[in-house]
Amino acid sequence: MEKFNISEDYMPIFEDIKALKEVFWINPNLKKFDNVEENLPLSFEDVLDAEERLNRFKPYLKKVFPQTKDGTIESYISTIGRMKRRMEEDYNTDIHGKLILKRDDSLPIAGSIKARGGIYEVLKHAETLAIENGLLSTDDDYSKLADEKFRKFFSQYTVQVGSTGNLGLSIGIMSAKLGFNVKVHMSSDAKQWKKDLLRSKGVEVIEYSSDYSKAVEEGRKLSMLNPKSYFIDDENSVDLFLGYAVAGLRVKRQLDDMNIIVDEDHPLFVYLPCGVGGGPGGVAYGLKYMYKDNVHCFFAEPTHSPAMLLGLITELHDKISVQDIGIDNKTEADGLAVGRPSSFVGSIMDSILSGEFTIEDNRLYKFLVSLADEENIYLEPSALAGFLGPVILSGEKGEEYLRKHNLLDKKANITHMCWATGGSLVPETIMKEYYNKGKKLIIGS
Repeated sequence: MEKFNISEDYMPIFEDIKALKEVFWINPNLKKFDNVEENLPLSFEDVLDAEERLNRFKPYLKKVFPQTKDGTIESYISTIGRMKRRMEEDYNTDIHGKLILKRDDSLPIAGSIKARGGIYEVLKHAETLAIENGLLSTDDDYSKLADEKFRKFFSQYTVQVGSTGNLGLSIGIMSAKLGFNVKVHMSSDAKQWKKDLLRSKGVEVIEYSSDYSKAVEEGRKLSMLNPKSYFIDDENSVDLFLGYAVAGLRVKRQLDDMNIIVDEDHPLFVYLPCGVGGGPGGVAYGLKYMYKDNVHCFFAEPTHSPAMLLGLITELHDKISVQDIGIDNKTEADGLAVGRPSSFVGSIMDSILSGEFTIEDNRLYKFLVSLADEENIYLEPSALAGFLGPVILSGEKGEEYLRKHNLLDKKANITHMCWATGGSLVPETIMKEYYNKGKKLIIGS
């Protein structure tokens, strides 16, 4: 395996990844946040600037998307004690501390975590164009952007993106609402209902028989041919990343309001489903600025699409794909069906991510049923990937991590937060199919 520069220490986990086994990896490069902060490519001021921009757009969002209520695109946090007990029974374990769920499945407009970065980048692009053309000032009431004059202005421009589904939804819905022409390049694993929804909003959907990387590559090429086209690059976008990072500020306020303490004696463990890396990477980045070493972020990937994990353990990032080691990148978790990770995100996560784990598709469906039965919360399969995290961290493998970070005597004070990345826009008939599939798996196991 010289080609991939696998150290002897990593050979066992590398072989398990190739064999499609579930694995848990502790990042040996994790550093104290104060020691890496000044070398990070984006500052805390950049995150604050992103939040200020979102605040400027509140009057516009309130006007065109009344479901945002005050124009804020944010989700709430649920305490899921019944689900915790169910998981303890199913896995014959005691999950330390409390279990909560960040409900990005309920984010207004796009119903997924992609409503954060995707909508933010579209808004920033619209603001930049309007200001450059003398139509807008940052002191204006941004509700004026809903006027026909602005829709006509934006209709000269095109926004394009490559997506497995949810990013395409957030960018397509937001861009079309502003008046842009929109082209979403969808990979073969994108669900049909997501394509149908986009088309119903006036978005042009271009379908590919290959995977996510090809959809992005082709979208990028086509966009470059049009000087008035703007390509939102999920693999390398700083603006997408910053839109996600604002979540860190919001979570801090929410946990404060819930009287949930996060400090040296009360650690926060966060489990984030991961595709190309932008969404979970941005969220982890924002959380690290808020809580530094008191937050421990873990990515969750399907066993058939462990792109970010592969990039991190080989330190090759986007120079290696899961297909390079014989993995097919076929998973029911469509939003996570990514074969090659973001180099931009991987290089940042290298020093701030606590670890990663992979999860089999069948387990996603079982968690889906358990959460629906216990809490009446229905998520799409990819959004359940993080639920294996609290089980792992409360077991033998997790003990190694807790010991390494001097947390064994504080484990009763841990707050486990699973990040629910999507689900509220899934058509009822399809959600029923997901549920029934999970039920059959549980009965058969």
